[in-house]
Amino acid sequence: MTQQGVRWTVEQVLTLAPDAASREAGSRLGAAGPWSGVGSSDGGTVWGLCEGSGSEPYRTVVTVADGTGPAFRCDCSSRKLPCKHALGLLLLWAGGAGAVPEAEAPAWARPWLVERRAGAERERKGPAAGPPGAAGTGDPEAARRRAEQRAGRITAGVTDLEQRLTDLLRGGLAGAEQPGYALWEETAARMVDAQAPGLASRVRELGAVPSSGPGWPVRLLEECALLHLLGRGWLHRERLPDALAATVRSRVGLPTSADGSPVRDRWLVVARYDTADARLTTHRTWLYGAEEERAVLLLSYGAGGRPLEPALPVGLALDAEVSAYPDTGRRRGALGRRFGPPAPTRIRPRGVTASRAAADYGEALREDPWLESVPVALERVVPVPDGDAWQLADADSDTALPLTPATGNRPGLWRLVALSGGAPVTVFGECGHRGFTPLTAWPTGPGPAVPLC
Repeated sequence: MTQQGVRWTVEQVLTLAPDAASREAGSRLGAAGPWSGVGSSDGGTVWGLCEGSGSEPYRTVVTVADGTGPAFRCDCSSRKLPCKHALGLLLLWAGGAGAVPEAEAPAWARPWLVERRAGAERERKGPAAGPPGAAGTGDPEAARRRAEQRAGRITAGVTDLEQRLTDLLRGGLAGAEQPGYALWEETAARMVDAQAPGLASRVRELGAVPSSGPGWPVRLLEECALLHLLGRGWLHRERLPDALAATVRSRVGLPTSADGSPVRDRWLVVARYDTADARLTTHRTWLYGAEEERAVLLLSYGAGGRPLEPALPVGLALDAEVSAYPDTGRRRGALGRRFGPPAPTRIRPRGVTASRAAADYGEALREDPWLESVPVALERVVPVPDGDAWQLADADSDTALPLTPATGNRPGLWRLVALSGGAPVTVFGECGHRGFTPLTAWPTGPGPAVPLC
């Protein structure tokens, strides 16, 4: 679906679903039955009236033609973006031109569409210049004092954490099994008080390690060692190279902003998925630059029941600018100006062998010891069983990467096996110390991306 009228596939529409329930509910509304007054224009704007439980039909309009990504408006009370009605309308349109004719937008949809187009035009032109002297009107001295005060609190928190780790090791790791989560929650709360949320998060994760299965003391010792290394890195950050010092600040939890020069490229949306805990939902999107030949991670967050911003559809490409964050790998980025809507593409990430992927992760760990995984595309690999687990085996050598244990419990594994059918495929995912997590796959020949998560 582009400004030239190329439609998304059904699978690409379903990647926008915020959860499995929305995906199922939207699929039920992807037929003509509940819809009336449907139409489309601009090769990427769709509207319609959907019969629901109320006396009046829900007025739904969707646009992806303004260059700022998918946007949705619906009269329903759902807090999800997109709601099931928007998903159903897009699915109806993706099914073929006969179901949704070309037409002029109705009066109820025009104000919102005009506002969207105006916003897209402002984004394409970039931020407006303010009056002379408007920038930097804050007090830099006050900002410096606040930064020093926060650094002092973090230093005090790190010092306290170092003492707690020392006490734990002196008393023996077996003792960590007795207090359960209480010990770690109390320590994490101290890190929150010290304004070090990154440390707090890592401390909370320690609470799940004791009694987590055979070998848990080894895993606990490994995590404690990484925490100790991070603490020492903070205390001696002035001696570190700039990039590593930036990584330490980010891991501790200090906010950073994308400071790299914007890079314009054709960015393929290669994967997206959400992670959640009791406090926060994190939306993760991987982009792959056709010219840069590297992957960049976009993060967005939802808290307190607030909906996440709409996802970008896997398998389409954006002509856009991306700026990198200042850490050692510079893998995280911020999406900047867009120069058109997401569009179909033949771009695929450049793949490597399983042995090269493992080596890349090892090299990345030298620069960032706290790195869980790196983005990797594996080329010409075949999913094969390995006892009770699975692995991706190189079709042209005797090497393989094990899949992470959690992969075996997801339906994406069986989509990958079905796509392969015993033949080599290209798979994009995350390679780390627990194995390889497949996120998206492509067949050897022509064919669209298949999301696996």
